[in-house]
Amino acid sequence: MIIIQPSGGLCNRMRVINSGWSLARERKERLLVLWNCNSELNCPFESLFLPIKEFKLINIRSVANPRKLFYQKTARSYLTNDEILAHRTPKGRLDSDYVRELPGNIYIFTWEQFYPSEDYHLFRPTQELQERIEAMTTRFGTSCVGVHIRRTDNQPAIGKSSTEHFIECMKREAAEDPDTRFYLATDDFEEERILREAFPGRILSNEKRCLRRDSAEGIQDALLDLYCLASTRKIIGSYFSSFTDIAADMHKIPKIIAGEA
Repeated sequence: MIIIQPSGGLCNRMRVINSGWSLARERKERLLVLWNCNSELNCPFESLFLPIKEFKLINIRSVANPRKLFYQKTARSYLTNDEILAHRTPKGRLDSDYVRELPGNIYIFTWEQFYPSEDYHLFRPTQELQERIEAMTTRFGTSCVGVHIRRTDNQPAIGKSSTEHFIECMKREAAEDPDTRFYLATDDFEEERILREAFPGRILSNEKRCLRRDSAEGIQDALLDLYCLASTRKIIGSYFSSFTDIAADMHKIPKIIAGEA
């Protein structure tokens, strides 16, 4: 059996689960996911997504959860971020020889992707969230560009993808297509104020969103942002952000990184 304890925020967890599912299929083993509700993401899986039939998932609320400790202590292989990075190929997957030699049961605790995530069909938002997503995306039209500005604790994104770089990219999009509107997903309300002044009448967003990761409401709003970004025709995103990457990967839409474009 493959036991996955995905760490980090929403998108890190999604890509870890996808990686675990790929590994389980390759080894023809069952997959168990331990979804830890903590300060990084304090929301049960079923409050975000419909049930997944392909594997078993257990919500836990402590790293001292008895079931979690049992699976961890009885595992014959224990993989951390360091193990994954040491055996991951340049193509983003664990080395095949290394995978074959791993004795089961395998316990993996990581926020790193260790198999390419070809799609995200496993993740289907709850009916309530899907209705909110559709209510927003029906306003997009055909010329909506997604904008993801990551601030707060992501220092690489703050340093590389400045507000000025985002505005430059957005101006180019608006010049190419005068009908362009922008769906903005950001964890900084001041950034939204600046962009609304720079592009009056062009900015769409979930204006009443909660930004607290330690609340179910905050994570649900983050999921709405993710799926709305994935429904645009292109994404202008933040450097070193899994949120930007997965929003583009979900529907294979083009992305540019502010500060690199």
